[in-house]
Amino acid sequence: MEKYHLYATMGAGFESVVAKELQDLGYNTQTENGRVFFEGTQADIVRTNLWLRSADRIKILLKEFKAFDFDTLYNETYDYDWALLLPVDARFPVKGRSVRSKLHSEPDVQSIVKKAIVDKLTDQYRRRGFLPESGTEYQLDVHIYKDRVRLSLDTTGQSLFKRGYRVEHGGAPLKENFAAGLIKLTPFDGSHPFIDPMTGSGTLAIEAALIAKHVAPGIWRKFAFDNFDWFDKKLHSELLEEAKDQIVVDHAPIWASDIDQSILEIAKVNAHNAGVLQDIRFKQVAVKDFATDLENGIIVANPPYGKRLKDRQAAEKIYEEMGKTLRPLTSFSQYYLTSDRQFEQFFGAKATKKRKFFNGNLRTDYYQYWANKNDYTRKKS
Repeated sequence: MEKYHLYATMGAGFESVVAKELQDLGYNTQTENGRVFFEGTQADIVRTNLWLRSADRIKILLKEFKAFDFDTLYNETYDYDWALLLPVDARFPVKGRSVRSKLHSEPDVQSIVKKAIVDKLTDQYRRRGFLPESGTEYQLDVHIYKDRVRLSLDTTGQSLFKRGYRVEHGGAPLKENFAAGLIKLTPFDGSHPFIDPMTGSGTLAIEAALIAKHVAPGIWRKFAFDNFDWFDKKLHSELLEEAKDQIVVDHAPIWASDIDQSILEIAKVNAHNAGVLQDIRFKQVAVKDFATDLENGIIVANPPYGKRLKDRQAAEKIYEEMGKTLRPLTSFSQYYLTSDRQFEQFFGAKATKKRKFFNGNLRTDYYQYWANKNDYTRKKS
């Protein structure tokens, strides 16, 4: 089968997480900011779209070249055999991004690449006038960094965080792949208890349950490649059945609690949609009243950030309450995501390690309190 140059995209800071996921699936990887490169067949395109928990998209790298002027950009783009990729009626929007390059005008970059493809297809299909663009969508991307151009095709469609289970949104929930990435930075694999004491709409607990049950995160959805006319239609259904056969039943307890019963009901709907409602123990309880007889597990939480002054004071009170009730659970490794730079002060302990992320456009820190450092030597990220 034909091999493709592929890469996964992800949020800043999750490169090593996605690289580890790909390596665990058997791929050799190369990493740069925001991308992890690997090679694979159409089956690998399906497999990685199905299984990657922390990535955003899987793209095919079509061509790479240097361009310092628009003539070169046009000629190199025109030189690609676009008829192999795009049928005569294909819709092919072009997204463009340029960083630290001579061709810095992104609208012009998009326009030139689009024109070159249209001209090439018009010649290849011997068309007169406009191409219809009435058929399947093939999302193309042109990315220029330091004058190096990459042309790629998105195989995913809607971002991989769109699992398909989260119908109801409570507050400002974490994206599913962001939540999965946070869990992947812990040793959690389902063999030890997992607790989210401020679960909101349940995303962290649901993603933990999917990991524990070895459920492929893309198991419910369709992808852009499903509509490509040159793509083997049998692969998706075959690999989907293979993924379903890998689901396991037994795992350690997963607890999810929140002070707000109404948002817990939303979390339960989401868990039901994900097929893990029976795998999570939901309970209405304030963090200050939280207690557990579980031991040797993982706590992951996304407490309120308190961006405004009044909200920040309330959030910092919650951090103090977290310190009083959760910090004594010394057999648990604990992980907390917040934008409050003074979290450690209010929680009452300095983190073993901190890691910076952007939740949307908001700078956050992931405060990690390890129960036993020896347990975490395998987490090189």
